[in-house]
Amino acid sequence: MIIRILGEGQFRVPDTELDRLNEADGAVSQAIDSADEQALAAALQGLHDVVRDRGVALADDELVDSDLIVPDAEASLDEVRDLLDEDGLIPG
Repeated sequence: MIIRILGEGQFRVPDTELDRLNEADGAVSQAIDSADEQALAAALQGLHDVVRDRGVALADDELVDSDLIVPDAEASLDEVRDLLDEDGLIPG
């Protein structure tokens, strides 16, 4: 799957990493539910780390539709809420 980290770029992440992504996404959802900006920043950073560590960055000139979009680590609670659906940022 192709995941875009806003403000950074796109990464090709194997579908086998979905459990790790969902675990990190759970921390994002928990921070949103508790309205904790610091926890949100840490959770987004953790999600970014999974994407970067488990994925391969796409070249800037490679144009591919993103399957998932992850906000940058400085995103506000409201900005992240706007991107959430019933499953969080990562479906599944």
